[in-house]
Amino acid sequence: MPGIGIQGGGCVVGGEGHESPAVAVFDALGSDYEKAFASSSAHRASLNWLLERLSPGSTVLDVGSGTGRPTAAALAGAGHRVLGVDVSPVMVEIAARQVPEAEFRCEDVRRMPLPEGSYDAVCVYFALLQMNRAEQTELVRRLAAAVRPGGLLVLATVPLDVEEFDGVFMGRPVRVTSFAAQDVTTLVREAGLTVEREESTMFTPSHPQARPEPHLFLHCRRGEG
Repeated sequence: MPGIGIQGGGCVVGGEGHESPAVAVFDALGSDYEKAFASSSAHRASLNWLLERLSPGSTVLDVGSGTGRPTAAALAGAGHRVLGVDVSPVMVEIAARQVPEAEFRCEDVRRMPLPEGSYDAVCVYFALLQMNRAEQTELVRRLAAAVRPGGLLVLATVPLDVEEFDGVFMGRPVRVTSFAAQDVTTLVREAGLTVEREESTMFTPSHPQARPEPHLFLHCRRGEG
């Protein structure tokens, strides 16, 4: 089975004493995660797709913002207003230091208020993989609704048909749930989004314990109606 790439959190601290196991994983990884995934040309191409379509000064939510690089840094550097949310206090601290022009919160996105139409764009780069399938489905629906009509949502994941899989990521134990590629596409379409561009690629993180893993990028738009 390929290695599992998980972007900066997505399941977070908070709410009735619950704590996601992602907290320990990404607190421990810190800036090593950024170094391992810095060479992803598909991620950079995805950001370029988004940047080419955003109006000046757009409001963007970055779910699972990690160290702030490359996503929040690219968006804020282009003059957009970025809110990054992440499970890991360590990641949030690094991001706030590295990308001071953006705002970062240690927040449980599953419990975070997401008002209808409140963002011009939402980024969800590898932020769902430690949620169960019901949580992923509900969150994608809520994030799609939080995008203004005509706005954009970019989602990237590891498209594998696995549920509660116990694996190892960069030397640390993780429990991962995901969907096969066609099911991820169905998920975003059922949330009211149109897929305008899709890219599938294989990527090997720059880490001695990493293996090649499939990555799927979906570039979506919410309908105007």
